[in-house]
Amino acid sequence: MSDHRVLVVFFSRTGTTRMLASTLARMLSADLEEICDLAERRGPFAYLRCLVDSWRKRPAEIVPAGLDAAQYDLVVVGTPVWAGSASAPVRAYLLENRSKFRQVAFFCSFGGLGSQAAFAEMRALAGKAPVAQCNVRAAEVRRGAVGALLVLFVSALKRHLADHEALEWTC
Repeated sequence: MSDHRVLVVFFSRTGTTRMLASTLARMLSADLEEICDLAERRGPFAYLRCLVDSWRKRPAEIVPAGLDAAQYDLVVVGTPVWAGSASAPVRAYLLENRSKFRQVAFFCSFGGLGSQAAFAEMRALAGKAPVAQCNVRAAEVRRGAVGALLVLFVSALKRHLADHEALEWTC
């Protein structure tokens, strides 16, 4: 894995996706970058803004990335699922960086339904298929019950980077 540069990039409104991203970055010996939204996303009115952005498929205004995605062999992008969609900040990041991705993988945290629709949206926004994707229920993250799932996801990513084969893996 040391021959390959990996970036884990994420947005997190409540901290759940942040916990997943931090764990994944440690497991992959990857660089970690948080997508910073210029809009306030905490509180009841901000929650409504999140829903409206999701329904309208509107990207957020974000702080420019500090790390250049083009410098990485694999960019692992994480999002919370908002109303069956990728979060607006992740939508913006994928649009801004799609020409820089060599390979991508996706992960998401979700409370109910919609992770597969969010992955389909992320695939379209990134302009390429992910080498692997992993969806995790937010309640399982809070309980600390996702270790085995993340080990499988990380193993698939490492195997892909080592073998350079066209592997598509979903958990």
